[in-house]
Amino acid sequence: MRVWWMGLLVALWLPLQGASAATLLVLGDSISAGFGLDTRLGWVNLLQQRLTAQGLDYKVVNASISGDTSAGGLARLGPLLSEHKPKLVVVELGGNDGLRGLPPAQMQQNLASIIGQSQAGGARVLLLGMQLPANYGARYNQLFTQVYVQLAASEKVALVPFFLEGVGGVPLLMQGDGIHPAAAGQPRMLDNLWPQLQPLL
Repeated sequence: MRVWWMGLLVALWLPLQGASAATLLVLGDSISAGFGLDTRLGWVNLLQQRLTAQGLDYKVVNASISGDTSAGGLARLGPLLSEHKPKLVVVELGGNDGLRGLPPAQMQQNLASIIGQSQAGGARVLLLGMQLPANYGARYNQLFTQVYVQLAASEKVALVPFFLEGVGGVPLLMQGDGIHPAAAGQPRMLDNLWPQLQPLL
């Protein structure tokens, strides 16, 4: 009888533990959606594994879509905030804006709105910066990169200046298209953001 009661208590306790987990929302594009990979090997899943291993009670929700732009992420954000009520939002967007040559000022406005809405919903925000290939021109690349720096300062959010640091441009860590990281690069990406993410948890 005593064993039965203990089993019942455990069965009741486990769902409560799961229900208490805070949500970490990743709003990104193909880099976070795991394009070309088994998603179990992607950095987002590796993040969930690390959080669990360290006893941090977070549920990671990956709301990343390949090909998404800052405008697309902004359009999707409202329902995601309502549904998941995240305590932390990791924003990995802008790369596709740059690859399409879209105006950096518009990208900055979209990302600022994403940050503002997330904060208004009670979430802390981590912004993951990107860089473009050199063939886009020094002037455009500078304007693009500065968007992330200026947003981090004006919106007072944590920033990883270049999320693909040590991965982008390294053939062994990239897929054949030269744009998307391979499975071998995913742990480095997680390590790139971890020092900025950890204090927010």
